[in-house]
Amino acid sequence: MASRRLFQAHATIVYAFLYAPIVVIVVYAFNGGRQTLNWGGFSTKWFGRALADPTITGPLRTSLEIALANALLASILGTALALSLPRMRRVVRVPLETVVYMTLVTPEIVFGISALIFLTQLVHLPLGWVSVLVCHVVFNASVVALIVRARFVGMGQTLEEASFDLGAGPIATFVQVTLPRLAPAVVAGALLAFTFSFDDFITSFFVAGAGTTTLPLRIFASLRFGVSPIVNATATMMLGLTLTATVLAYMVLRRATPRSQ
Repeated sequence: MASRRLFQAHATIVYAFLYAPIVVIVVYAFNGGRQTLNWGGFSTKWFGRALADPTITGPLRTSLEIALANALLASILGTALALSLPRMRRVVRVPLETVVYMTLVTPEIVFGISALIFLTQLVHLPLGWVSVLVCHVVFNASVVALIVRARFVGMGQTLEEASFDLGAGPIATFVQVTLPRLAPAVVAGALLAFTFSFDDFITSFFVAGAGTTTLPLRIFASLRFGVSPIVNATATMMLGLTLTATVLAYMVLRRATPRSQ
């Protein structure tokens, strides 16, 4: 009993250490005063000023465009990869699986530096909107592939085999049988890909270039001049959008997964 209480106390301290700063930022985003840490009453005016500031709405639009394009491309490539991996021979499947897992477990700063060297020295792709999108798709396609593959392996091949026995071709079977059953996993993967792309900072920092500024990069640049209520409001809106997409992805996967699993 004592060890259990000690573990609970330790977990509480760890969670408080991790999430207390986020709570402080959200609370002071509704501070009506100009001083960040001096409470001047409840107000939502800083949200309006943040949305009226072109130096914030511009990066916000850029982040949304990149995140949406990334979600679409990562869903297509990740789903195709998830469907093809189980059908490959082991000698081909194992190296590809290793690459997928390595993409996820590699430290993001290493991934960002590697992407910068690859794009500038080997591909000679100008740094900007496209380079950020390419790097985000490479990472998030692996996320989608793992989610869709888990769903694909778990649902079995009985209905697909029945479709083939009834005379349907591969394309008809995929459109009428496989894709509808995979749709929840694809949607959840797309939502997570959108989330990871929208709030990404490290990879974007290395490959964005001088002409492209995402919202996380804009927030980081503004911190050089100190934390302001507008920054708190912007970070709170960003957090709200990220949490919404994450919760939706969880709900989609939970409804699509049988209780026995």
